[in-house]
Amino acid sequence: MSLFRKIFGSKSEKTDGELKSNERGKYMPEVKLPIDERFTINFKANGGKFLYCENLDEIYDSLNNIILENDWEEKKVLIVDDQLQARFKHSGLHTTKQSEAATYFLLTCENLIADDGSILISSNQIAEKRLAEFPENFIVFATTSQITASIGEGLRGIKSNSSKKIPTNITTIKHFKTLDSTEKETNFLNYGSSSKNLYLLLLEDL
Repeated sequence: MSLFRKIFGSKSEKTDGELKSNERGKYMPEVKLPIDERFTINFKANGGKFLYCENLDEIYDSLNNIILENDWEEKKVLIVDDQLQARFKHSGLHTTKQSEAATYFLLTCENLIADDGSILISSNQIAEKRLAEFPENFIVFATTSQITASIGEGLRGIKSNSSKKIPTNITTIKHFKTLDSTEKETNFLNYGSSSKNLYLLLLEDL
């Protein structure tokens, strides 16, 4: 069974789990949550809007609901990925490849990072542009198999999955806050980042 189904399972199941956790002694080592749960908790704590879908029909419905919620029916969406455009070709989207003409950006990602709830992207999604050059509104389409524990693991995955050329312009999206100077210095992946209003359409594929 998918861990996400457990996360969104019955209230009684969750309560039982919480009771077991509370029974642990204070000197017992902390139980580390599975990466699926860690990502969900951290991403939502960051302010991200999370929509878990078990199939593509639910993905299409969720995308339509996002558009309706924000009154984007007549607005243009930036899609630079041809495969992504083909996947959503029947969704009635008004697409463009010009950032300045778009209200929102529909894109994929490299990985979802469980430890801090961030989204790892690269030149495969944003070419050599800075995040500030894109619309304020992002809708990210990803799958549960893209969840990794840490940024380091995500970077190793990018390298191993790149059969031809390793992508450049690798960065993380942390739309939920403005980094202070100390964090900017210690996390080079946040260089050039800007806050984004971000929705995640997460498809179960495990």
